[in-house]
Amino acid sequence: MSSSKQTHDHDTIKKWVEKHDGVPAVVADTADGKGGGLLRIHFPKNSNSTDLEETDWENFFKVFDDHKLDFLYQEKKADGEESTFHKFVERE
Repeated sequence: MSSSKQTHDHDTIKKWVEKHDGVPAVVADTADGKGGGLLRIHFPKNSNSTDLEETDWENFFKVFDDHKLDFLYQEKKADGEESTFHKFVERE
């Protein structure tokens, strides 16, 4: 059985992303020139997406906090394999 966790703790998010070889990113067409944009986690080893721009953690967490988001994520799939499932949700 898989279960999801939800957090807005920066250290927890950063550790999960780095554990899965991910990097903070924004969707290129949504970047506003002020460091904002639609947030994503990019996994460069598993994707050749050209619509994402990598960003630094400082900018990522500024947008994340400004929009009052939480990070919903899984550690393991139902079969026990590592999971990279995640999404951003509105903080309750």
